Amino acid sequence: MRWLWQVIFMHELLTPREMAEVDRLAGNTPVLIEAAGRAVARAVRGKYRPCRVLVLTGPGNNGADGIAAARYLANAGWPMTCAKVADAGAAEIAGADLVIDAVFGAGLSRDLSPEIAAKLRAAQRIVAIDVPSGLDGGTGGVRGYAPQAELTVTFFRLKPGHLLYPGRALCGEVHLADIGLPASVLGAIVPKTWANGPWAWQLPRRGLQGHKYSSGDVTVLSGTLPGAARLACAAARRCGAGMVTLATERIFTPPEAGLIVRDTPLEELLRDARRKVWVCGPGLGVAASVEKQQALIKAKKTILADADALTACGGAPELLRGAAVITPHEGEFTRVFGPVGVDKLAAVRAAAELSQAVTLLKGADTVIAAPDGRAVINNNAPPWLATGGTGDVLAGTIAALLAQGMAPFEAACAGAWLNGEAASRLGQGLIAEDMPAALGAVIAKFHAA
Repeated sequence: MRWLWQVIFMHELLTPREMAEVDRLAGNTPVLIEAAGRAVARAVRGKYRPCRVLVLTGPGNNGADGIAAARYLANAGWPMTCAKVADAGAAEIAGADLVIDAVFGAGLSRDLSPEIAAKLRAAQRIVAIDVPSGLDGGTGGVRGYAPQAELTVTFFRLKPGHLLYPGRALCGEVHLADIGLPASVLGAIVPKTWANGPWAWQLPRRGLQGHKYSSGDVTVLSGTLPGAARLACAAARRCGAGMVTLATERIFTPPEAGLIVRDTPLEELLRDARRKVWVCGPGLGVAASVEKQQALIKAKKTILADADALTACGGAPELLRGAAVITPHEGEFTRVFGPVGVDKLAAVRAAAELSQAVTLLKGADTVIAAPDGRAVINNNAPPWLATGGTGDVLAGTIAALLAQGMAPFEAACAGAWLNGEAASRLGQGLIAEDMPAALGAVIAKFHAA
């Protein structure tokens, strides 16, 4: 699958530094500034009726883009005023129906001054060029202050800050415009961050002569509270694994029809070469996770570590070496690796390098990183996916994809996207038990397309 990353079009995410290099390689010509201004004016005209517009400009390229946009809007008959942010007064800004924020772009390297922040606070409605001023385009963090935009117009490629919170919320509706920058410049930059989606991976398909064992075997370890493990099993079964086993020290009743439950000692199960993929952690218990995870690592199994298996490695991330994929939420991540901090991408990349496992940090803006530095941001998950048990479903989803032959990074990316898509289709009020069947429907539709 590695080759596919080289042909993704329009899904690369560029840091401010990388975007600056694109501008340098392309030559930031007056033609590109005119194209940017025209794109901003077109986006504004598409969203708003003619009104009194004030363009606030700063010292760099953003200001030039704003001036060009003002000219196009004025030529279309809109009442226009342009002002340098240093010269504009709060009353003038508050009196405009719409303010175009062309002060600072995504590469701002310092906090917004209180004076500029106060002026932007005076605006009634804001359209931002590139990002709202004060927003860090690389991290999505706020440098001192950043205004809430209704619309953000950016160019060529999105930046991580457009997808990472709080930037994702502050940008409002994001419009990505093609202004004629050649895609060939990406060859010199070699981006390592992408927006997640089906363009980045291919789901496995069963062969015409396939059978249950050729479709992969998933074993889920369970403790005395098997609910989490059962959710992982249900997801693995719906997502294509041919055989799914719940391995437990205590048989519970009644298991779901079709779910294999074994109380066989772990050492014996490990001798079965067909059992390649294991889920370790959900409902297992912290104490049990330490011993069992190390046994799986010693046996060189493909391991997805979640929940208790992560908590068991608190402050000792080296214990995770040997896992293929780890799927912490922020609390678990912090216990193992330390606080996420303001740069979520950098934190997840560092965790992946340290653990040598594909690391998926769950959240509204899930970040997935591979030990080699590749990373994606998943942005299709609705807020109602955040409910108990859905992380266990995600673990089972990824395990099923691993069992069917997907590489760990691609399996984690696909699993995150599939769970977001299933939750979106279910709508508000979903519970984790709803997810496995919805995942099966999403995958069926995916293959039918």
